[in-house]
Amino acid sequence: MKSEDLFNDAKNYLPGGVDSPVRAFEPYPFFADKGEGSRLFDVDGNTYIDYCLAYGPLVLGHAYPPVMNAVKEQLLKGSAYGVPTENEINLAKEVVGRVPCAEMVRFVNSGTEATMSAIRLARAVTGKKKIVKFEGTYHGAHDYVLVKSGSGAVGLPDSPGVPEETTKNTILIPFNDEEATTALVEKQGDDLAAIILEPVMGNVGCIPPKKGYLEFLRDVTLENNIILIFDEVITGFRIAAGGAQEYFGVTPDLVTMGKILGGGFPMGAFAGKKELMERIAPSGDVYQAGTFNGNPISITAGFETLKHLDNKFYHESEIKGLKMRRGLEDILEDASLEYQVAGLASMFQLYFTNEPVWNYAQAKTADTDKFHKYFHTLLRRGVFIPPSQFECCFISKAHSSEDIQMSLEIMEEGIKTA
Repeated sequence: MKSEDLFNDAKNYLPGGVDSPVRAFEPYPFFADKGEGSRLFDVDGNTYIDYCLAYGPLVLGHAYPPVMNAVKEQLLKGSAYGVPTENEINLAKEVVGRVPCAEMVRFVNSGTEATMSAIRLARAVTGKKKIVKFEGTYHGAHDYVLVKSGSGAVGLPDSPGVPEETTKNTILIPFNDEEATTALVEKQGDDLAAIILEPVMGNVGCIPPKKGYLEFLRDVTLENNIILIFDEVITGFRIAAGGAQEYFGVTPDLVTMGKILGGGFPMGAFAGKKELMERIAPSGDVYQAGTFNGNPISITAGFETLKHLDNKFYHESEIKGLKMRRGLEDILEDASLEYQVAGLASMFQLYFTNEPVWNYAQAKTADTDKFHKYFHTLLRRGVFIPPSQFECCFISKAHSSEDIQMSLEIMEEGIKTA
């Protein structure tokens, strides 16, 4: 098998044979040849209905022709300039027009850069050091947020090489727990610069907020001079035109974005109220910079992508997501299984646990051995989902109703044989 040979070769040159840990799975990952629409093709001639979609960016599907054509046109003009382009303004206007909290935008190169910069800005604005994140949330691979879970405690580094003094100001609490949040704010509210969260936890599977929880966080942060940051690297432009803040009707102070914003190319951004964003250099004193910030290729792809995310797209995405989740629920009911189906809009995940999943600790009760059997059954039958129980699955514009029905039939086999 060519993928196996390539993987063995890759291990000599790339740590673990891959460039991101989640891409590695037993016995070896397949290597992609091309993507088209809802399909991914590997170097061994296999075809997969793809629900990974590069972990979320490809909301229109693989190689969406209008985006590819716009990028080809830009490539002929150049790939980087080091000076501004008109399309940066156009994309910024589009973001501001869509996202409730966004009055100004800074484009960066990744979600990691976006969250790192948003946290720096929150600390500068408030003059406070401590930040709160939720157990199991992922906000990129920078030192501020790369910490282990520990309810109500200061986080310990989650990786060698991260100094403990870097994370001593990062506090962790469980998601969807008003009591834990209230207790923390009552005890340390005067020292808290920001609360950062994924409004829908997308890096521990797919966990939505309980009714009223985001509103509660908004009230608590306003009352205590704490900056509320929504990390919408995953939900931004996926679940609604204005992201989770439009979907749930809660407006944070700052938002971080990525994935879909780059239209399949490297991209991140953070945005917020003008009074906050004007603190960013060169208009203000909070430093943020990058050679490839506002790269014309990514900007072009993102601007073209957003043109195709209209009301019809979101309506159809909702229908597809419901078809998938209800189909999974019917399979479980027929098999007398009490596993958990989670998700909203075009996001979904199946947890192999009988416990309701509202936070990280409950997600961790899922049987990962069963999930791996399920994953490999799907892979053999031509359906590709992220190879971890704790990732989210995505549906694109390119997925047809027939794709979803075919996938459900294969998922039924995978669930029953796990």
